[in-house]
Formats: sequence, structure tokens, C-alpha cells
Amino acid sequence: MSFSRRHFLAGTGSAGLTALGATIPFEMALAQGAPIKLGSILDNSGNLDAYGKPMVMATTLAVEEINAAGGLLGRKIQLVQYDSQSDIALYTKFAQQLTRSDKVDVTHGGITSASREAIRQIFHRANSLYFYNVLYEGGVCDRNIVCTGTTPAQAVEPIVEVALKQWGNTAYVLAADYNYGQITSKWLTHYITKGGGKVLQTNFFPLDVSDFGSTIAKIQQEKPKFVVAALVGGAHMSFFRQWSASGMNKRIPLCSTTFGVGNEHLALSAAEGDGILIAGNYSQENDNPANKDFLAKWAKRFGNTQLVHEIAVSQYQGIMLWAACVKKAGSLDREKMLAAIESGISIQGPGGTVTLDPKTHHAILDINVMEVKNQKLTIKQQFKARPPSDTLQFCDLQKNPKDNKQYEVKI
Repeated sequence: MSFSRRHFLAGTGSAGLTALGATIPFEMALAQGAPIKLGSILDNSGNLDAYGKPMVMATTLAVEEINAAGGLLGRKIQLVQYDSQSDIALYTKFAQQLTRSDKVDVTHGGITSASREAIRQIFHRANSLYFYNVLYEGGVCDRNIVCTGTTPAQAVEPIVEVALKQWGNTAYVLAADYNYGQITSKWLTHYITKGGGKVLQTNFFPLDVSDFGSTIAKIQQEKPKFVVAALVGGAHMSFFRQWSASGMNKRIPLCSTTFGVGNEHLALSAAEGDGILIAGNYSQENDNPANKDFLAKWAKRFGNTQLVHEIAVSQYQGIMLWAACVKKAGSLDREKMLAAIESGISIQGPGGTVTLDPKTHHAILDINVMEVKNQKLTIKQQFKARPPSDTLQFCDLQKNPKDNKQYEVKI
């Protein structure tokens, strides 16, 4: 087969499930403990596998943990997981498979914003709940989706505030050439201008670009006070190496909206990565009981905790948040689940307290401003319970439950 698919079951085999679904009415199947189906589509291979593989592992860990504790509603979780191979066409194919054939109860998946938008409407039309657990450019207002990753108001604005204060008022922006980078670059311009600064130039790069020599030369000519990189994926990692090799890391400071979320700081040497400023919900340096417990469970299950990164943790937290909603709802009924989602529910995760904002279906998160030092994300400043505001101020799903758009910043 051209994709990987795994089932995590308890008490029955997949063949038995097929027979059960084919011969026993739905209500009777529930009474006999038919598994709850959790779908997942992630980049377990391809250009984005550095992000996807740990997310797949986090998904496995969360499902196994829930099942070991007795499952939900007296039923075990069955994980129906597909590898998109970093191919948007496969995202669409597998989203249709999850809703039409697999008939999952929820899906946790997608990494890039392009992958999210390729599948979001499929789940919306099918009334199949969808959790997107990755940092993104913000603004999605859709009652069928829950977004648990950071938004620009949570993780971009703090970087800009610190950069303007520490380094000066002119910036050069580099961004991935798809909706994440394009919209995030607008947020960067908005926050930098709001803080009294100026963006000298913004350059966009397709995900397969790996030669940044001419861009580095342009930056040298422009002489900004700092550079902001909203770059994504393995090819774009070349920028950070080339930036260091050119000696520019000693001359112009660098911050990033994405660096570190896929453990990029471990792929660079200390000499290459030291000094890069980032912000996010998670660092392995988080000193809280939930993080210590999570890392211990990860080490027992997979061994190498160095693979743990922000969006793996966000995936784990998203699944645990969904599980808390199921328990609160006492049912998988859509309206009861939506009521639970919109109840202000919270969990304690490795990244701190995660609370769902009822109006926007986004997470209120604890945020760390961090600096890369000796291949570690050293926490410089913390913000507790930072809301996911920005353009989401226009989103109120309790008043307008049929809203289905992505609000963007105007510059």
C-alpha cells in the first residue's frame, strides 16, 4: 500500500470490527463496546516528516494512555492513522476516507496550514469534528474545528516586542510561500509597525528552496536591526546553516516564528543556533509535574525524548483535551460535544494549562519566550493564560454558529 495505517484496539480484532459493523445495529454495537474511532492524517514521511514522526508518536502515546486508563465511555479508542507523505492530494484523499468509509468520531491531523485548509471543509461538510493541533497564522472561525496550537497573538507578538526592545526598529522578514507564511508575514508587519518599527523587505520561499545565498546578500545590503524567519520544513533549514556560515549570525540577530517547534535547534550545532529567539507553548525545560510525567511516559514507550517537540506536545494535548470533552459530554453526540467544547474546559498538559475559549474554539495557552543556547530552548520570559485573540476578535461561534471563514489581518 502507498500509505501506512495502524489500528490500536482493545478486546477485538479489526476483522471482528468489520463483522460487527456489518451485522449488528449501531445502538447494539455501542452497547457491546464498539471502539471509538479517532482518525489521524500526518506527514510520517516526506519533506515534513521531522514534524510528523514525533506527532505520530504523540498520537500513539495519547491513545494508548487513554485506553490503559479504561478508554472513554466504557469503550476503547481505535486509532485510524494515515501517512500523507507530505502530499496535499493525499490529505484530501484520506480525509474523505476517514469520513466516508472509516466513519471516525473525530480527527486530529494536519501540519501545514495548506494541509488544514485542504481537509477542513471535508470535515465541516460531514459534520465530523476536527482538531488541528499545530501553531498557525490564526483567524479560522469554524464551529466544527478546534485549534489548540499557538496563534500570532500568542507567539508572534511577544517575539516582536522583545526584538524591538533588544535589537532596534528595522526588520527583514523571510517566510514560507504558502498561506502560513503569507499571512504570518502580514502579522509581523502589523506588530512591528504597531511597536514603532519598520519592515524593510519581505521575501517568500517555496518549501523546496534550499539556496539562500542571494537573500543573505540582500540582507547584508539592507542592514536591518534584526531578521525574522517564518520558514518551514527541511529545505528551509538550509537558511540557518547558511546564515551561520556567512558569519551573519554574529552581526545581525535572528528570531523565528517556527524555529524549534520541530526540534530544529538539535539539527544545528550550538555555534549555528545559539542566540535565535523564539516563542511558543512548550520547552522541555518546562518545570511542571505534567511535563515531567509526559517525558517519563515518552521515554518508557519510545526511548529518545530528544524527539519531543512543540507540535508533538500540542498533538498530545489536543487529544487529551478532546478526551476531557468526551468525558464531560458523556456522549459522542455532536451537540453534546460542542457544548462541552464551549464550556471553558481545561486540562493540565506538558505545556501548562490548556483552556478552550468557548467563542473561538481556540486554546488559551501558557507562552514562553525562549532563546536557543547550547541546543536547548532556554526560557527567558513566561506569559500565563495568553488568549488567542488577534483577528479572532471577530469570531463568536456561540452567537454565529454557522460562521465558516478565516479572518485575516488588514495592513
